[in-house]
Amino acid sequence: MNRLQKRLNALSPTILSGIRRGIEKESLRAQFSGTLALTPHPEALGSALTHPHITTDFSESQLELITGVHSDVNSCLTELTQIHQHVYRSIGEEMLWVGSMPCGLPTDETIPLGRYGSSNVGRAKSIYRMGLGHRYGRRMQTISGIHYNWSMPQVSSEEYFSLIRNFRRHSFVLLYLFGVSPALCTSFVEGRQHQLQVLAKNTLYMPYATSLRMGRLGYQSDAQTALSVSYNSLDNYASSLQEALTKPYPPYEAIGIRNPGGDYNQLSNTLLQIENEFYGTIRPKRVIHPGERPLHALRQRGVEYVEVRCMDLDPFEIIGINAKTIHFLDIFLLHCLLADSPPDTPEEIAAIGRNQDRVASQGREPGLLLENASGSISLKKWAAEILEECIPIANALDAANLHNPHANALRAAQDALADPKLLPSARMLQKMATEFSNSYTGFIKTQSIQSRNTLLNLPYPEPMAERFKQLAQNSVQEQKRIESTDTMPFDIYLKNYLSADKLNV
Repeated sequence: MNRLQKRLNALSPTILSGIRRGIEKESLRAQFSGTLALTPHPEALGSALTHPHITTDFSESQLELITGVHSDVNSCLTELTQIHQHVYRSIGEEMLWVGSMPCGLPTDETIPLGRYGSSNVGRAKSIYRMGLGHRYGRRMQTISGIHYNWSMPQVSSEEYFSLIRNFRRHSFVLLYLFGVSPALCTSFVEGRQHQLQVLAKNTLYMPYATSLRMGRLGYQSDAQTALSVSYNSLDNYASSLQEALTKPYPPYEAIGIRNPGGDYNQLSNTLLQIENEFYGTIRPKRVIHPGERPLHALRQRGVEYVEVRCMDLDPFEIIGINAKTIHFLDIFLLHCLLADSPPDTPEEIAAIGRNQDRVASQGREPGLLLENASGSISLKKWAAEILEECIPIANALDAANLHNPHANALRAAQDALADPKLLPSARMLQKMATEFSNSYTGFIKTQSIQSRNTLLNLPYPEPMAERFKQLAQNSVQEQKRIESTDTMPFDIYLKNYLSADKLNV
């Protein structure tokens, strides 16, 4: 019996059925023309600063929908569906763009930053977004995806970091199986250098791409590439981030913290303004107290859950993800937790980055090779080995939950690995070719309208409507309360919040 099987056998059905998950889903508000909606955050959605389920991400036009914590996959998806239903009844003649790569975008400076009111915390959130725009361009920030938050009982911080190391090694499997951003609208790369090919008017792509969102055009940063963050322990991770959060970075010093008129350009001139600026496929997380820095929370109380950040929106699904995908994620994350997880090295961290770029841009290319500890290995061979090791995990999860969606999800993944035509990235390109003259915007616009119509036609009982109306009203009152109780000048608030002392235990 191998070590993975022994560790699996040691987990009781109670622990296996104790997995908790939640979803954060980003989507752009778009017009029916297929261009970005430039309207403010709708009043009927409440305050983006304080609403527990509906906020904005980078842009005022980019909604973020947040579920609670769920022990059951279907209840999680039901809540996400209900949030969508409320949103669609609140945004008028607009729709949610169902693709990860954005709709038609205006000039960079015209993309509206998220606005959160006049409180210190609200101003800081807007200035942070201003800084992101200066550092990376606003267009890059309009990419949308799904974040999957996951935890299991009796998992220590050390074990979560073991999971994270394996996840980073093996997340190419998720990009390959679930990446669904192989093409994009030309407005996204206007004025930028790229290696994309022309597919049709206003549409660029890479023939074998799986997830351009997760490649060099997506959430990548040359500045952060030099940041070799180690995941060997909480201390290693925290030390790496602390330096990036406190050490000035010359190109960002050149931007300046304030402009000549005295307004803020960014929160700070360090490599990272705040912890959330660090782009990774997965993050260790801990619920924070008001005003607390995430790094302090991790150091003080340890890892509470992990946030998976590499999942594209699935335009074939009305809410961007389905139960089968979540069941596979649960299997995959449990495999990452139970498999041997040697310490990472700077060399391996660099190889992981190269593998990610390769799979994102050319993952479906026949015979594609990746780098692992032994040298070169074909993507298909390596992925097949990982999926084979997942079989007993899927069976154990099904036994603990008294039904068999996990084994079914794993078989679907194995089928897609064997036949790339089944992959969502391939299906998307095929549908674009046969029905939309290879137009990215035409395809996603049609899928977006279909999702809108489907969600608007679902039953929307009065108690649900009343609940969301009350949540919106409460959030507006809470924002007003925060604004009325602010007494500290903003400059002092910001200096205190960004001080190195706030990062330490």
